[in-house]
Amino acid sequence: MVGDSDAVVVRRIAELPDHFYQFLVEAAAEGFDTMSVLQDEWRDGCNRFERPGEILALATIRDEIAGIGGITQDFVDSSWLRMRRFYVRPAYRRRGVGRQIALYVLEHAKTFDRQIALYADGPEAEAFWPTLGFSPIERENTTHVFYRGP
Repeated sequence: MVGDSDAVVVRRIAELPDHFYQFLVEAAAEGFDTMSVLQDEWRDGCNRFERPGEILALATIRDEIAGIGGITQDFVDSSWLRMRRFYVRPAYRRRGVGRQIALYVLEHAKTFDRQIALYADGPEAEAFWPTLGFSPIERENTTHVFYRGP
């Protein structure tokens, strides 16, 4: 049985977390560049998740970094938002970490009433996003979209 001490805690962050290198090393070992791109864009200031509608969220379990993800303005159509830089460390997968981050970010995005796009990188991501209401779409640099209802 999972106790309260194993609860996923998600919060908005304004700086990359301590021990970010754990994301870098583990993502690179899996062949994902998303964390190194996040770090590079953060360092050069081109993407700090600060524009209207944007947010970067960190998930922890027992004060250990477990996952990260956010939402930015979409680079294909600036009237849309885009889920970006999602990564859950292998040791924390299948524990609801990615879902909790996504729900936190989607809740933040609600008030902006914009379509939300994403690019699912790999079969696990392609299977995951529809469970949150995203639908496949044929669009440049995009695999799924979340349509806000009326």
